[in-house]
Amino acid sequence: MVKKMKDAKRLIPGALVSIALIAAILYFVDFQAMWDAIRHADYRILSGSVVLSFSWMFMRAKVWQTLMRDKPKYMDVLFSASEGYLLNTFLPFRLGEVGRAFLLSRKSGMAFSEILPTIIIERVVDLVFSAAILLGALPYVTDSPDSARIGYIVGAVMIFGLVVMYLLARNNKWALDTFHKLGVRWPFLQKFGGSFLESFLDGLGVLTDGWLFIRFLFYMTINWLMALVAYYLIILAFFPQAQPVWALFILGAAAFGGAIPALPGGVGTFEGAVSTALFLFTNDQSTSFAVALTARLYNYLNSGIIGGIGFMREGQTLSGVYLQLMNLRSKEQVEEK
Repeated sequence: MVKKMKDAKRLIPGALVSIALIAAILYFVDFQAMWDAIRHADYRILSGSVVLSFSWMFMRAKVWQTLMRDKPKYMDVLFSASEGYLLNTFLPFRLGEVGRAFLLSRKSGMAFSEILPTIIIERVVDLVFSAAILLGALPYVTDSPDSARIGYIVGAVMIFGLVVMYLLARNNKWALDTFHKLGVRWPFLQKFGGSFLESFLDGLGVLTDGWLFIRFLFYMTINWLMALVAYYLIILAFFPQAQPVWALFILGAAAFGGAIPALPGGVGTFEGAVSTALFLFTNDQSTSFAVALTARLYNYLNSGIIGGIGFMREGQTLSGVYLQLMNLRSKEQVEEK
């Protein structure tokens, strides 16, 4: 009961952010104008973004498989990744990331703690890409040096995180020895991460394999280019005068909007980030919100279909996986004690 109360309290800040943004959207958006924009959108162009949506997911699975040194089968990675994104749509605390590691560990024979670091690396590199994209678009949006400074700070923090992980991977024996020495002095450290750290550092080993990491960055770049083209097509379907730089800025804003605390699926924060970013170019809040809703559907499409197929072929349900994740979490907490 106490644990459930703590989880509920952790949800409150994100819920407040989502509710505030939804209230702002309801206030500023003319829903009749939004509906007219949706009706008159160019669905021939939108069909191209649908194709790219599925292509993006297939490439994202290749990105993740590369990080795991191609150990698991590609189809297992594809379904697990899609299932994870689908879980993130409905579950709080980004449990979909833990969920896809958990689901893949049951299919591939790889340890859960070996898979999880690859997801952390993937997410850090995603943030580096989003910071770079946002920085590239900022000069076309505002002349304020403060805006560029924020982008540089975020990018620097993410690169610093990658460097730290690389150093840990290169010096994993030293890191383990240091951790165990500190664990003798402060036993709670050993309880917190003693059983996890060794597998985690082993998973970081991908950073020390130069050719493997170059392949990973190549596939990740292709993946982001797919997303960029897809977002541009979505915008173009509503605003024929759209320029490619619009997609740059909006994709970067959407990525950072997803990092803000919110209700499951980034409800409110994603729509707020996309529609506000597009409004800076168009001065049309209602049509911009129509674009945000379409982009939301784009994000749901691939995970909903591929992830749903994955759940059906494995005999799983969203609620069933959620309970398994909660049991896993409780078991780890008991073992730490």
